[in-house]
Amino acid sequence: MPNPNEDTPSALSQAQQRAVTELLRVAPVADDLARRFREAGFSLALVGGSVRDALLGRLGNDLDFTTDARPEDVLKIVRPWADAVWEVGIAFGTVGAHKSARVGDTGMTFQIEITTYRSEAYDRTSRKPEVSYGDSIEQDLVRRDFTVNAMAVALPEKEFIDPHDGLADLAARVLRTPGTPEESFSDDPLRMMRAARFAAQLDFEVAPEVVAAMTDMAGRIEIVSAERVRDELNKLILSDHPRKGLTLLVDTGLAAQVLPELPALRLESDEHHRHKDVYEHTLIVLEQAIALEENGPDLTLRLAALLHDIGKPRTRRFEKDGRVSFHHHEVVGAKMTKKRMTALKYSNELVKDVSRLVELHLRFHGYGTGEWTDSAVRRYVRDAGPLLDRLHKLTRSDCTTRNKRKAAALSRAYDGLEERIAQLQEQEELDSIRPDLDGNQIMEILGVAPGPVIGKAYKHLLELRLENGPMEHDAAVAALKEWWAGQE
Repeated sequence: MPNPNEDTPSALSQAQQRAVTELLRVAPVADDLARRFREAGFSLALVGGSVRDALLGRLGNDLDFTTDARPEDVLKIVRPWADAVWEVGIAFGTVGAHKSARVGDTGMTFQIEITTYRSEAYDRTSRKPEVSYGDSIEQDLVRRDFTVNAMAVALPEKEFIDPHDGLADLAARVLRTPGTPEESFSDDPLRMMRAARFAAQLDFEVAPEVVAAMTDMAGRIEIVSAERVRDELNKLILSDHPRKGLTLLVDTGLAAQVLPELPALRLESDEHHRHKDVYEHTLIVLEQAIALEENGPDLTLRLAALLHDIGKPRTRRFEKDGRVSFHHHEVVGAKMTKKRMTALKYSNELVKDVSRLVELHLRFHGYGTGEWTDSAVRRYVRDAGPLLDRLHKLTRSDCTTRNKRKAAALSRAYDGLEERIAQLQEQEELDSIRPDLDGNQIMEILGVAPGPVIGKAYKHLLELRLENGPMEHDAAVAALKEWWAGQE
């Protein structure tokens, strides 16, 4: 169909038209679904992120559709056709489905969301959007967050619909809103965080008027639920360019609302005086941690890198010799991490893991040039537990000195520590360090029933194990009896 903003029939070039056509050819599930909607008297269009990603050549198996059919009608059409249907988002006009299909010689499972034409807005006190349904796709597209997400392809005709010049913005790699940014962010303040997230995911620039509105309206984010904020933050942090998005959050004041510990770091100089501030150091550590990832984005590692120094502002001290110290900032930071992540409704397990990494991230600096005893190495491994590999990455990433000699020395020292850990692991199975006698053996040897004393004995044997390494059975029994004699 013609673009209202263009004299030409379409803003889509022939090459892009072929790209969309090819997309739909290899995704026959879309045409199949569209025919079913047409037979029922309704329209269907591929929309939003699916069209954007198709034009960028990065569409996966997630397909987003929009329709004039109401949710109850969508369910009637989709239930007989899909492999599975879910109604989690039906209150907001969205029906989800899974559908398996053959694409060439390959079987694929598509994750599909079909949303009724709608508009949504927040009132000044609500945390949930008020949903009202629309009657035209143009009405639906104008309520979308950004112009690059306000394009559609009507099916099965494959007509490109772009009333807000999203294609031009996609080519220019810029994020603008279909209407005024103030109207868009009033409708849903989370869109301000989505701007930062898309900038990070797509490596796009945010239009100046959008940045200005984000700055002016940052306080409106407070009406959005912690869960929605957390989910956007996760997507940003897991993106290819998290620095870009985080910088935008900090510069606009949004971070001060949702993650105030991050902009607070801009006020502090780091202990090496090698960076403008701890904030810049933190972003470098995050980028260096990402470079060490081996199996894709690691949310635990990235959060730990982002939060590892948040205890510094509260622990900063100016020493008499002119130095700045941050004693115990790792302990304070771990507590702050737990508090902030809990407020953002992260899972207990993730809160525990990230807080633990923050707490342990300085431990290595006591290693020096290898002065640790085997006992100290065992304790390092025991305290890190299953987080050891991430702790290795975080510790290495935390070296941001520009002094090449110092950086090389730190790297060699950590290489040496990892070698010692590997040697001890081979000898002693460090990953599962436990006393040489278990609870049942302790009770049998001491002739006592279950109770607190068994825990004390177990802890004593564990300390011996960490200090001295594995013990022969008879030696462990003798050590237990010696300890027991001292308790009487």
